[in-house]
Amino acid sequence: MAGKSKNPSAQYAFIGLILALISCVATGLIGAAKGMLAINMFTLENTDGLNLALQISVALLIVGLAAYAIMAPDVVRRFFTGRQARYGSNSLILTLAFIGIIFVANYIVFQNPKSWDLTEDKSNTLAPETLQALASLPEKVTAIAFYTTSLDSSSADELLLKFKSNSGGKFDYTFVNPDQDPIAAREAGITGDGKIMLQMGETKEIASYADESELTRTLIRIISPEPRTVYFLEGHGEPTLDPSGQVNFSMAQTTLESKNYTVGTLNLLTTNSIPEDALAIIVAGPLKPLASSEVTLLKKYVDAGGSLVVMEDPTDVTEFGTASDPLAKYLTSDWGITLNDDIVIDLVNTQNPLQAVSSQIGQHPITQNLTQNYIVILPQARSLNIAGEVENVTQTPIIMTTDQSWGETELVSGGEQPTFDPEKDTPGPLNLAIAGENAVTTGRVVVFGNSLFATSDGFDAYGNGNMFINSVDWAAEQEDLLKITPREQTLRTFIPPTNAGFIIMIILAVLVLPGLVVFAGVSSWLARRKRG
Repeated sequence: MAGKSKNPSAQYAFIGLILALISCVATGLIGAAKGMLAINMFTLENTDGLNLALQISVALLIVGLAAYAIMAPDVVRRFFTGRQARYGSNSLILTLAFIGIIFVANYIVFQNPKSWDLTEDKSNTLAPETLQALASLPEKVTAIAFYTTSLDSSSADELLLKFKSNSGGKFDYTFVNPDQDPIAAREAGITGDGKIMLQMGETKEIASYADESELTRTLIRIISPEPRTVYFLEGHGEPTLDPSGQVNFSMAQTTLESKNYTVGTLNLLTTNSIPEDALAIIVAGPLKPLASSEVTLLKKYVDAGGSLVVMEDPTDVTEFGTASDPLAKYLTSDWGITLNDDIVIDLVNTQNPLQAVSSQIGQHPITQNLTQNYIVILPQARSLNIAGEVENVTQTPIIMTTDQSWGETELVSGGEQPTFDPEKDTPGPLNLAIAGENAVTTGRVVVFGNSLFATSDGFDAYGNGNMFINSVDWAAEQEDLLKITPREQTLRTFIPPTNAGFIIMIILAVLVLPGLVVFAGVSSWLARRKRG
């Protein structure tokens, strides 16, 4: 009986299929890796090896399929001419059409990004003032956010993306790690972490932290730049602004100038007047007390709406001696802020108790970006007190120690360990800095019991520079340049169900819903059986 001759190589055709399957999986994985590289999900210095692997996997896929077709031609012929092939081709066409629609839709969305805020209180929508500032940009603004790996940048990225999406192509941003690119940070005048530099043409402004109000204020300063001048008082042995000085405020000056401040020096003993353009006067670390005539000028200036940033060190490290301090008396009488005659011992800092630590931060515009991310170190600081209420004046402690500190009134020299004397010393918590504002005159003062934290040696440490710059911004009333419309947050509270409600939920989720699915399946099966 004649029979069909069998193909002896057909029994080995499965090897080609296995090779094709492995190659297909490898091709998919390598292709996915190249896709993630294309959208910058990760970086790879040398992609030549990846390209070679992709080429080899595709070649093996083709070889495997070809080998199977050669060794089992009858199976391949039936596959392409049979009923399953016809049905399969229809499914393939529908699948390819679906994938094509998804691809085109995603491409259109990617090229034309758009977001919708579906929250009830519109918490993900920028304020009208911000949208107006973005709409009025005369040319493109580029933001460079300086974030190290130690500081989470996700919220900043989300906020900057909102600015970009609502700018009509006039706002873009990038992130730079100042640890990896210190030159870029230095050229931008960036000190500290989490700062954002905005640039429009040749104009640059620095936002101290990633916040909608702060970024919008910075945008407005770029759109409408106005002269902003602050003065460092001199003539009393204060540290110089010259970077060649052993103790200097050159980094503070550079940072202020990077925010488009004009920084000058002022000697009231020789000029006997305060410039009209002075937004704030900084009294930073005088070794000798100010004269009464100078304090009279400063009082008149502040009463007219001016501002002071006062940083006075303990008398033990100055040349004050027993001389009267007219500035300290003015701060007590007009502002209710007293500079204590002591030096802070802070046992929180176990390595150097003479370096006071901002273990507690008060709620104030100055400390808005310091409450969680930064501490401030004040070496050789004196404590402050609120002497009492003063009419129309609001006093706010902005830096405090813990109860593990005290104000030492008789510091013993010779290396002896200081000890707390309850009869002479002031127990902690202690105030290290206090801000005051007069509601009638609009005058402002910020008083620190230390100046070394803002010198170039300590400016970059922790939040020291931020604290100083924020204080100058607040004193110069730059934080009031824009008031973002506040939103009322909708409070949503999960109310746990009662025991009976919880049991009903379990029955519905575990028994009823799955039971309905099973019932539908069994009913469908029985109906088919009846129809034969």
